[in-house]
Amino acid sequence: MKSQANTGKNITRRIAKDAVLLAIALIIFIVEAQIPFIPSVPGIKLGLSNVVSLYAMYKLGKSDTLMILLLRILITGIYTGQAVSILFSLSGGMCCFLVMLALVRFIPVRQAWVTSIFAAIAHNIGQITVAVFILGSVSVLLYLPVLIVSAVVTGAATGLVAQGVMIRIEKIRLS
Repeated sequence: MKSQANTGKNITRRIAKDAVLLAIALIIFIVEAQIPFIPSVPGIKLGLSNVVSLYAMYKLGKSDTLMILLLRILITGIYTGQAVSILFSLSGGMCCFLVMLALVRFIPVRQAWVTSIFAAIAHNIGQITVAVFILGSVSVLLYLPVLIVSAVVTGAATGLVAQGVMIRIEKIRLS
């Protein structure tokens, strides 16, 4: 009987952590949408809400990360009112998720920025793939080098933020 109570508490804690992280990701998305990114090239943004996805993948695991990611995509798609953005976000997000899933096994938290760069590149490849199908033209692939360069920069930035957060939280736990 006691183990069922502990299991219930663990599930409740897990849902609460996921909900808090989802709320943080949504707030970051809304705030970031209000800030014009300096290189105002279409499709390029910092993607700071991906800090939450990277944190979740390293600290909570794949199922929690997937749930947070999918809910974030759905809610932000509804918030922006652009159905096509859900398609772009879903393809990019799933590619990003799969790359993070593969890399967190081999890349430690202290190099999470590396995982973030590869995840950002995968995100852009997923989005450009959808663009090829929607536009019915491979000419959009010419934009891929620009997106990859931006993914390296933005992926490093968001990865360093996530890495810093994870390291600081770990230090707080150890004190």
